[in-house]
Amino acid sequence: MEKTAKEALIVLGCPEVPVQQALALYAADRLNDDGFTLTIAGNPSVLNLLRISDPKKMYIRELMVLEKCIDELSQKVRQPDLIVAFIHNDAGISYASTIRFLFPGRLVVLIFGRDAEALSGDLDCSCDLIMEVAVHNPAKLRRKLDQVMGWEKR
Repeated sequence: MEKTAKEALIVLGCPEVPVQQALALYAADRLNDDGFTLTIAGNPSVLNLLRISDPKKMYIRELMVLEKCIDELSQKVRQPDLIVAFIHNDAGISYASTIRFLFPGRLVVLIFGRDAEALSGDLDCSCDLIMEVAVHNPAKLRRKLDQVMGWEKR
């Protein structure tokens, strides 16, 4: 079967850092506007927060548990054109490295939170890296994401 629509995957970490939720919904909106078929993967807690935040599914379309997503990437069942990964802890660094190993396409990694600088030094894979010590205010991180994704021209 020939692939026609562009596919994007947003990978979210544990919802401990407030900026993640706002930026995930923002990125989902922009990716939808860009014509991507969008899936968001994360743990059950972050997926429940998204369901509650977007009950009419204006921004989110398909949600899936992160482990299933990794399994589908490893088996080549899921082959998106773009992955945007949100990272704020060591587990996120491990997931990003695993994704990079499994996925040859464009990977955009946002590292944020109080330990963003140290975490960005631990990431050892090719990607479009966006880093900001942001916990409560997503504005600077959003501007950097806009630049990397070409959204600032809108």
